[in-house]
Amino acid sequence: MSEVIAVMNQKGGCGKTTTVVNTATSLAVMGKTVLVVDMDPQANATTSFGIDKNRLENTIYDAIVGDIDIKKVTKPTFIKNLFIVPSNMSLSGAGVELSKQENYHNILKETLKGVVPLFDYIFIDLPPSLGVITVNALIASNSVLIPIQAEYYALEGVADLISTIELVERRLKSPTPIKGILLTLYDRRTRLSKDVHKELKNYFDSNGLLFKTIIPRNIRLAEAPSFGKPCLIYDPDSTGTKAYLKLAKEILDRDSLNEDSNINEKKNRRSD
Repeated sequence: MSEVIAVMNQKGGCGKTTTVVNTATSLAVMGKTVLVVDMDPQANATTSFGIDKNRLENTIYDAIVGDIDIKKVTKPTFIKNLFIVPSNMSLSGAGVELSKQENYHNILKETLKGVVPLFDYIFIDLPPSLGVITVNALIASNSVLIPIQAEYYALEGVADLISTIELVERRLKSPTPIKGILLTLYDRRTRLSKDVHKELKNYFDSNGLLFKTIIPRNIRLAEAPSFGKPCLIYDPDSTGTKAYLKLAKEILDRDSLNEDSNINEKKNRRSD
């Protein structure tokens, strides 16, 4: 069964794109078919796979605003099982254009409808904002993954972010459960990182929302995009690569448990 995951946070610099690119790559090398949808006009996910965003003939913008089928915009990457719907600066005006259309919040969901069944996982990389594009992504997604950097101000933004997700759910009747909260840019040498981790555990560990995997602050993760490669390809032995492989494994394990739980629940209903 396909799962569409929006990776979002209204704060920049928290590792959203890094998480999308490297989690998607890790799942692909584990044999899953994966699609990355770049919904950020900066197109960092696009360039992270060595694609020149300035030379693209068609992008996600053409699929959601124009009449181009999403399948024609979907491109294979150099990694087996991994595909991307690229972006560039043309997307920067899409929010205004979408808001003028009827049922604008459903446009991305309708756009992706033709490719969702073709993939095990679809990751939507979002800009650091809570505008029209983000609302579209929430409606189109089955779940939300929230990266949070190990900084004090990041904690303050979590409540606002969750409130936004709940607001969209109430007003548009479209529930998008939180798949997990991921601590990123963690530096075990600093007290601040440890304190932030402790606070996250206090708030989110009991309900199972906090991923056990922690993404470290790692120079290889920072360097890899400038070479147009995910970190797993750029430096397979780096601590950053190992962390995202561990995250991918945790996601697969969680999904397997949830699937087993759903099967058992259906069996119990039938027996009743």
